[in-house]
Amino acid sequence: MPGRFLNFFQPISLVMPEVKAPSRRVSFNERLIWTGLVLVVYLIMTEIPLYGAVPMGVSDPFYYLRVIFASNRGSLMELGIQPIVTAGMIIQLLAGSGLIEVDRSNPEDRSLMSGVTKFFSLLMTSFIAIAYLLSGAYGTDLSLDTSLLIFIQLFFAGIVLMLLDELLQKGWGFGSGISLFIAAGVAQKILWNTLSPLPFPAEEEAGKSTGALIAYIQSLLNGENPLNAFLYRARLDAPTMLGLLSTAILFLVVIYFQVLKVDLPVSYARYRGFRGRYPVKFLYVSNIPVILVSALLMDISFVGQIIWSRFNSDNSHFLLNLLATYDPTTNVATGGLVKYVTGPRNFSQFLADPLRGLIYAGLMIGLCVIFAVVWVGIGGLGPKDVAQQIVNSGMQIPGFRRSVKPIQSVLERYIPAVTVLGAITVGAIASISDFFGVFGSGMGILLTVGILYQLYETIAGEQLAEMYPFVRRLIGKE
Repeated sequence: MPGRFLNFFQPISLVMPEVKAPSRRVSFNERLIWTGLVLVVYLIMTEIPLYGAVPMGVSDPFYYLRVIFASNRGSLMELGIQPIVTAGMIIQLLAGSGLIEVDRSNPEDRSLMSGVTKFFSLLMTSFIAIAYLLSGAYGTDLSLDTSLLIFIQLFFAGIVLMLLDELLQKGWGFGSGISLFIAAGVAQKILWNTLSPLPFPAEEEAGKSTGALIAYIQSLLNGENPLNAFLYRARLDAPTMLGLLSTAILFLVVIYFQVLKVDLPVSYARYRGFRGRYPVKFLYVSNIPVILVSALLMDISFVGQIIWSRFNSDNSHFLLNLLATYDPTTNVATGGLVKYVTGPRNFSQFLADPLRGLIYAGLMIGLCVIFAVVWVGIGGLGPKDVAQQIVNSGMQIPGFRRSVKPIQSVLERYIPAVTVLGAITVGAIASISDFFGVFGSGMGILLTVGILYQLYETIAGEQLAEMYPFVRRLIGKE
């Protein structure tokens, strides 16, 4: 029987929109087509403006975080995947900590969990949409009709995005929609910042293209110093060649850490001579810590922006100034906690205020370690839980008895260490890389490399099963 919490939401789960799982085996090519269609629909939605919404002429305070949440200012994807990710993380934390009783081996419980997650996703969509309207992102004098119209568009866009994600996860496509949207947004940002021929929208960059590579060539043709043109541009937020080089180096660094692992030898107790390896990855909890931290920091920035615009727009309230102060003409944080949870985004900004950069990096790394340790504890990833999984699957570590205690003692040599070291690594990469103007942000590249690696493994496995049907039967997909 499902837990009391799930029982409470059972009637609501019945009316939640749902994508039916395929009743037949979907071919490789068909899944590829569905994945492409989902991506096209998402990209179209990022270009459809919200009817009735006119963004304020100041800079976007969430510009650098939007790539993480696959959102686009002023479009149907204004909220992006933020409500879905936030709701999913809350439910997973509650279930992992035991506050929600759920039996994942029970199909009824899994179905109810899916319905509860959808309900909270729509709840978060409504909450964040209202918060955006209250923050003054589209002006503080919107009529009730206009506000209601914008809210309805954001709400239904959230439903469509949720269903697109479910379409892929139910087996019609590859991977998950959320991962696909993040990777697409980061790839789009990198391509645009590298090769866009369109002029950069600022007077300081008159005659210069947005793309760093094209702008650099233009600078050389104008007789500018090659080193200065490589490191800086007249507009601090314009893409630079330093950012392009840093992006390429960061991709190589993240790929290296992605494949770094320790292989523990295992053998099957029932089949003598049949041996394998259990990998303990250096990035043991993957990118989960950086996702949680980025969501937390964005929420702090979001709350600070709302409170400042509503109650402290002249930066005159001492206590509210501790939370956030902004430059009214540029909408850029100039003080308070919000300033230090949104670190420098290029080399010039870091040199202008290195203390801000160091505090931001310290916060990012420290919070990543805390979230990683907590996630391992509640997510069934600790040494004892993994040892139990190995025993239950009929495997053992050669030279040790087939019981939980000895296997747990071996895993305790590795799992706590890689949890902390991996969290420090992703926190440092996500924060410090931004100081060099990395395209798509350090967090975006971390997520994208992990997503593409998992997608590659999924597609390769499906293609192998498509070519050799006996492999499909071997892994239990038929």
